[in-house]
Amino acid sequence: MARITIRKAQGTWTVRAGGAVLAESRNALELTEGDYPFVIYFPREDIAMAFLDESPQSSHCPHKGDARYYSIVTKSQTLENAAWSYAAPKQAVAGIRDHIAFYASDNVTVERV
Repeated sequence: MARITIRKAQGTWTVRAGGAVLAESRNALELTEGDYPFVIYFPREDIAMAFLDESPQSSHCPHKGDARYYSIVTKSQTLENAAWSYAAPKQAVAGIRDHIAFYASDNVTVERV
């Protein structure tokens, strides 16, 4: 099994897309899994959920559980399946419940400010 660690992300983290700030948090979590780059998970209460539409897409991770996806809807475009969440994560990663992570891309910026 890939080693997964979760810790509080240092500082303030933001997500931006379509010229808008979708999330800003001092309570984000940093999840590291094996040799993959870390992923920042944002608490739901620090996300402008009005920008997110739940997508029919889902996936299964043997270590974290079942993920559901969200599309980001901005004034100019819809970014399909640009974020994901584990509604009922496995016990070993229970800390990411009620958090959402975002794929960084040309259209989505995830950064520490």
